[in-house]
Amino acid sequence: MTSSSLTYTIKKGTGMEDASITQSHAATIQKSIVKPDARDLRRAAWVCSLGSALEYYDFALYSLASALIFGPLFFPNQAAGMALIASFGTYFLGFAVRPLGGILFGSLGDRLGRKFVLLTTVALMGVASTAIGLIPTFSQIGYWAPGLLVFLRLLQGLGAGAEQAGAAVLMTEYAPSSQRGFYASLPFLGIQIGTILAAVVYFVLLMGVSDITQTGLWRVPFLASAIILGVAIYMRVSLKESPSFTKLEKAHKTTEAPLRNLLKTSRRTVLLGIGLRLAENGASSIYQALAVSYIVTVTGLQSSIGALSLVVAAMLGALIVPLAGYLSDLYGRVAVYRGFAVLQVLIAFPCWWVFSLGHVVPTIIAFTIALGCATWGMFGAQAAFLPELFGAQHRYIGVSVTREVSSVLAGGLAPLIGSAIINLVVQNNAGASQPGLLAWIPLAGYVVLLSIGTIVATFFLPEPRGRDLDDIRDAINQ
Repeated sequence: MTSSSLTYTIKKGTGMEDASITQSHAATIQKSIVKPDARDLRRAAWVCSLGSALEYYDFALYSLASALIFGPLFFPNQAAGMALIASFGTYFLGFAVRPLGGILFGSLGDRLGRKFVLLTTVALMGVASTAIGLIPTFSQIGYWAPGLLVFLRLLQGLGAGAEQAGAAVLMTEYAPSSQRGFYASLPFLGIQIGTILAAVVYFVLLMGVSDITQTGLWRVPFLASAIILGVAIYMRVSLKESPSFTKLEKAHKTTEAPLRNLLKTSRRTVLLGIGLRLAENGASSIYQALAVSYIVTVTGLQSSIGALSLVVAAMLGALIVPLAGYLSDLYGRVAVYRGFAVLQVLIAFPCWWVFSLGHVVPTIIAFTIALGCATWGMFGAQAAFLPELFGAQHRYIGVSVTREVSSVLAGGLAPLIGSAIINLVVQNNAGASQPGLLAWIPLAGYVVLLSIGTIVATFFLPEPRGRDLDDIRDAINQ
């Protein structure tokens, strides 16, 4: 990186602030920046991983609870199919509010720094998740129960709206340019850690319990969020700020209006980023929430099998995520990402057909390949991909808005649409012994549709691997 890396010629009307500074000033700033050493890089990876672990512990926890528990506890007066839809409705609300969290905390991340926001978001998520374990049920306080559940789910969504974006941005800005894909993917291992923790806890609790809703055991996994929260906050307090933001701050080039800047200069980048995430985020939500529900409620497998499938998939994902990041350093973000999206198209119908058979071992294998390899492979390649697409002044909010709008359109709607599909199939096959069984066909088609959207998006994106992260222009504008 040269001493003039913060010097740019900006055309009028782009909406960007004048980012030019003198060569001597740039040189002074460059010398004042202490580059992260190996120890800082490891610490940042651990810190970001713990935040991701908490977010996805909450995500997997809420997915499993929505599929297996919340219906009878908080919506007991609904028919079985409608209770499931209502339960997934609260799941969707957490996604619906995430763009607001992304805008709010993403703006703060570009104005006040990555570290400040990462501390705030992890605290908000952890407190909300722990509090869910304290809510009285419908039988105890009536409609206040689902009301409190919705409120805490909204707080979860606000915090999660910028957590993963912040982790991706921080690690991408910390890492050496030739290894950004690998290092930026490491915090995403927190996804597997959190998913494994949630699934293992539920698997253990469901073993030997015919109906967990009749006990207080369902509260234990949510209360355990407090442990992850405490460790994450302790480690984040001493985290150093990212070099790219520090340079902007010292040059007095941080923008006071990141959202306005983003909307004026990066609308195309955001739209393509949303398309990029359709396959990854949509399928992740479909498999972790909807497929678990289908396996248990439609094919009749035990509830613990859904949780066990998540554990095995997450174990494979823990290998695939950093491998995908590493491959993206070698072969480029676009090629690797597109490859995993194509894989998801190829395996969608075979995997869902296997789910419909209702056999334990084949179901676990199919689930593991679909989620642990194809879906989370895209996630690993995406770690550095999205941050590299955006300019330095609005990188945090750019990644946040892209991730969270796509989370609503793909991840949040998927279980709602999918559960409605199952319900419709059940109604049309009311006389069958397994009336919802044929739902696997449209559900697999839904996965394919989302994946094709992502594949198309990859053909309109530039290859951002190794670009200068101090550049305030988006990769698409270079």
